[in-house]
Amino acid sequence: MVRENKKLVEEVSGWLRVFDDGSVDRTWTGPPEVKFMSEPVAPHKEFVNGVATKDVIVDESSDLRVRIYLPEQKQEGHDDTKLPIILHFHGGGFCISQADWYMYYHIYTKLARATNAIVVSVYQRLAPEHRLPAAIDDGYTSLLWLRKLARGEQNEPWLLSYADFSHVFLIGDSSGGNIVHHVAARAGTVDLSPLRLAGGIPIHPGFVRAERSKSELEQPQSPFLTLDMVDKFLGLAIPVGSTKDHPLTCPMGPGAPPLDGLKLPPFLLCIASKDLIIDTEMEYFEAMKKANKDVELLINKGMTHSFYLNKIAVDMDPETASETEVLITRIKDFIKNH
Repeated sequence: MVRENKKLVEEVSGWLRVFDDGSVDRTWTGPPEVKFMSEPVAPHKEFVNGVATKDVIVDESSDLRVRIYLPEQKQEGHDDTKLPIILHFHGGGFCISQADWYMYYHIYTKLARATNAIVVSVYQRLAPEHRLPAAIDDGYTSLLWLRKLARGEQNEPWLLSYADFSHVFLIGDSSGGNIVHHVAARAGTVDLSPLRLAGGIPIHPGFVRAERSKSELEQPQSPFLTLDMVDKFLGLAIPVGSTKDHPLTCPMGPGAPPLDGLKLPPFLLCIASKDLIIDTEMEYFEAMKKANKDVELLINKGMTHSFYLNKIAVDMDPETASETEVLITRIKDFIKNH
């Protein structure tokens, strides 16, 4: 029986509504002209603009899926070169978005072409139905699935034919950047061989503290990150009774495992100079350096949170387009060098 008159208990403007019976409505209610960025893109096994895509089930018991982006190889001689793997964790404050959304499709097809790498994007479980660490568990399960493929314990034709399992990189947008850190930390406690985790690339990670930072108070809010989104999404995602000082959102804080005790691969931390949460992202960078971790820093000047995912801005604003190319080139160089 469908219950009438459900009461709204939480709302994140445009993105999400939570009701008193636990149900969640993620219908986009913001400006209709940007709705296309949150529309799903169907997989296509034929090459379109140099990239083919398909969805694959990673874990039958949980129905965990990934989307694979395979770049087309030029038929010049008999080049048997294997391609790096980029394991991708999408953003959305752990509460919204999917691996097949157009905003990810437009940038990760581009990244697959630019880096000549296979992108494997995870359909993570979402909060509040699945609070953290569910999304991190899904990311780690996906990495262990790649290890099974590398060991010949499972079969996925595209990856077995084209992938170099000794060059696996983690990449994540916004809250997906948090997943990069935590999956890499878990991976450091196990034997992944013959797979090698070659690097991590958190892009504008959602590292915050319970206390407002200076940048949160002073930086302009952007379409992809407002204080309302920071507070409400993370409030719905972190374990009940926790604050933003929880290790999952504040890995550089006193409640988190000491960074110098973690076995982490080299990192490329990507930051936007006008990001609302740049202060705590930089705090993470300084903590990583203090812990003697191999971490590089890219700061995109004049840009806001997740600017490169905003297809309208990338198409219409030359500065955004230019900084997106800077970001892609730096990621390409990082992968090439590791």
